[in-house]
Amino acid sequence: MASAPQPGGPGTIPLDPPDRLVRTIGAWEGDSGREWLAALPGRVADTLERWELRPERVFTPGGQISMIVLVRTADGTPAVLKLGMVTPETEHEHAALAHWDGRGAVRLLRAEPAQGAMLLERLQGEVSLRSLPEPKAMLEATATLQRLWVAPAEGHPFTSVADCTAGLAGHLRERREQPWAAEVRPLIDEALALREQLLATPAEDVLLHGDYHHGNVLAAERSPWLAIDPKPLVGERAYDLAWLVRDRVETLAASPGPQAAARRRVAKLGAALDVDPERLRGWSHFRAVEAGVWSLSVGDSQAGELLLEFASWL
Repeated sequence: MASAPQPGGPGTIPLDPPDRLVRTIGAWEGDSGREWLAALPGRVADTLERWELRPERVFTPGGQISMIVLVRTADGTPAVLKLGMVTPETEHEHAALAHWDGRGAVRLLRAEPAQGAMLLERLQGEVSLRSLPEPKAMLEATATLQRLWVAPAEGHPFTSVADCTAGLAGHLRERREQPWAAEVRPLIDEALALREQLLATPAEDVLLHGDYHHGNVLAAERSPWLAIDPKPLVGERAYDLAWLVRDRVETLAASPGPQAAARRRVAKLGAALDVDPERLRGWSHFRAVEAGVWSLSVGDSQAGELLLEFASWL
């Protein structure tokens, strides 16, 4: 077990990965994930030393594929050390944060992309938009999201929505043939057809967050709310907004007339951000079906069934 010097006095703090990180990496990434987890405490300790950071505590429950350590820099500035598993979704997170440079998102202070290591400004990690009533949360979420939708830099490294969803569609087709997917094949077929239709017409190319929801928008000092944890892509705004459409899906499911409520949400968010509601509905359906089928494939039937039910309402 690795440990690091405790700030302001003798002793050490443990650098064990939080339980949620252990569970999700083990379930999602298999043997490679377990190897990464085994080496993680030592890599955290090494980064703390090389970057001259004083650890305060490991933030829990933390991320699903990253470990978060609250630290102080050499001059005493509060910051966050994030070490994540590098995947195709996360490999360009640092580049997106650098491009935004604090506009609507957490500010990047330092990075070692190959190691999945980033030093970030300290936000209020315990306070996300989930702490607000839904109408207020949606209002703040749309205001923050608008700030992120900017033109990418020339020669940017980000994957396009078309290329990203090509891979997702391929996995959907493979999972469609599994015995457990028999009942949801009509939803899968609709999702695949909608993707083809959406990509057949020209769309804008802006920098997208990629995983934008209430839990990924935190309270901050220099701005009321800032986004974290992007999985950046370049493409149309409707694709990004689609993840927000299904936020707090449990609340929608418990409401009277969830189908009408879901469709009203699509119309309202589309109007608020000047996004074509039909394109938003299409991408919302595709993203919900893809996520739902993936959840079923990794054994999370509760989340999978709820996401697929949501897709059926659109």
